[in-house]
Parts: sequence; C-alpha cells; structure tokens
Amino acid sequence: MRKLIFMALVIALAAPVAAMADGTAPTAPSTANQTCKLALKTLGTTLFAQTYASNGAKPSAFGKCVSSTLSSARAAVTNAATTCKKEQADLSFATSHGGKTFDQFYGGNSSQGKGASANAFGKCVSKAVSNSVNDQVKAVVSAAKSCKVARKADPAGFATKYGPGHNAFAKCVAATKSTP
Repeated sequence: MRKLIFMALVIALAAPVAAMADGTAPTAPSTANQTCKLALKTLGTTLFAQTYASNGAKPSAFGKCVSSTLSSARAAVTNAATTCKKEQADLSFATSHGGKTFDQFYGGNSSQGKGASANAFGKCVSKAVSNSVNDQVKAVVSAAKSCKVARKADPAGFATKYGPGHNAFAKCVAATKSTP
C-alpha cells in the first residue's frame, strides 16, 4: 500500500516539473503539488505533518496540504497568465528586457524543433507561478518556525490561544501566515 501511495505521489509531483521543462503553462493541481512538495522538503516531515494534518498523521498531511493550497494555486496560475498576457501585449517590453522581445526573452526550445516563440507564453506563466510558489512556501515556513518557537516558549499560552488538540499548530500557522 505504501509503495502504491509513493508511486502515485511521484507521478503527481512529476507533472509540474515536466510542464515547466517544456514551457506549457502549469495547472492549479500541479501547482498545488509543487507547493506542497517544496513545503515538505523545507519544513521536514514532522513539522509538515503538524502544519497540515489536523490529526497529526504524517500520511494524510500531503493530501491535506494539496487540498488547502489548491485555491491559492488557481489564483497563482490565473494571475500569472494575466501578467504574461499584459507583458506579451506591452509594446515597450523590449526596452525593459535588454532589447529582447517577449518571445525572445521567454522562448528558447528552438533546439527541439520549435521556434523560440512556440512556448514563450507557457514559460512566462511557469516562471511567474514558480515565483508565487516560492513566496507561499516562504510564508508557511516562516509561520511554522514562529509557531514552533511560541509553542516551546509558552506551551500553556499556546494551548489557550490555539487549542489543546493536534490541530493547534495548524491553526497557529494559518493565523500567523495570514497576518500582514
């Protein structure tokens, strides 16, 4: 059973990497997977489980992470596509990008038999989504570290503020990362 879950996870996580390699625009599910994969790598298994699994169960944490980040992943893909459309339509794009047109700046798979512009839009969106994923993960990691310190410094106060259960840590992370 663990091997089956591991295989499904590997396949799911390969999608965003493949999408970014060929310049096609990422999807919200692949972006959510990418976000959670990076969060898991950065936080480590235990802190990741405490952040996302309300019952503290490590196996369910990844799925809960994907579910909870899907909405922000949709927004990231939509915002990236909107930004790239604006850049693509900007007549002065080359002025602020070293004299390169949008297609020249973002394109580049001409060695694969495609013109430089064949995948420029997808690469633009992938780059913008990747930046958004990195920002989201940084916010979660920062919040998790703050919550870990707060829980250790004052366990009783932490329990009073966020509750005594397994999901107290997740509540803290959610509250901390959403604070401006």
